[in-house]
Amino acid sequence: MYKLLLRGIVFCAFSVLAVQHAYADDHEPPFIGGQYWEVTGIKVADGAGLKYAKWLASEWRKNLDFAVSQGWLTSYQVLSNVHARADEPDLYLIRVFENMATVAENEKRRGKYLEWAKKSMDKMAEESGNRAEFRTIMSTALMQELKFRK
Repeated sequence: MYKLLLRGIVFCAFSVLAVQHAYADDHEPPFIGGQYWEVTGIKVADGAGLKYAKWLASEWRKNLDFAVSQGWLTSYQVLSNVHARADEPDLYLIRVFENMATVAENEKRRGKYLEWAKKSMDKMAEESGNRAEFRTIMSTALMQELKFRK
């Protein structure tokens, strides 16, 4: 009789735990938000691959290293679309960061960046326009990594 009562108590305890676990599963989404990935698709003009690659490896990289050093980005990378079709980007430029910055934070960052870069907004706009000779921005997407909760 004692063993039967003990089994009943253990069964009830496990049943309660199973119900609580199922309740928690039903009220918890399966994913939690992770880092943000800004992905820019670039089409490189015919014959300009080396010129653009050199710019990415120098100026672009220097700028993103600064952003990483400030904690604004966690990482960045360049991916090649090896078998790109005519209507697809040749390269994807990826910038990864933890959180979206507020307007006030963006203003602080802009000031720090301009001080570091030692360039005016006019100069940077001119330089960006000059890159249009050898590359076209096809798309920009902002994605958020979804991490499995369990």
